Amino acid sequence: MQVQIVKWGNGQGIRIPKTMMKEAGMNLNEVLDISLIENKIIISKTFQPQSLEQRAAKFGGKLGPYHEYDWGESVGKEIW
Repeated sequence: MQVQIVKWGNGQGIRIPKTMMKEAGMNLNEVLDISLIENKIIISKTFQPQSLEQRAAKFGGKLGPYHEYDWGESVGKEIW
């Protein structure tokens, strides 16, 4: 597919077809990474933070050990 580089304010821009954005899983106003590798411009999605539930799903739904740890008797002004 060919696109044209156009003036966009003080910079330049290209228009990405809606079908291509959908296929790549990109949305309007999304922040992307752009890099130049061997004279090729590469546009890719940035790191997307995941919710605790999404991260836990990768580990079979387990979030970690839930046993209590005995820190011993209080020393100082801690309230137990």
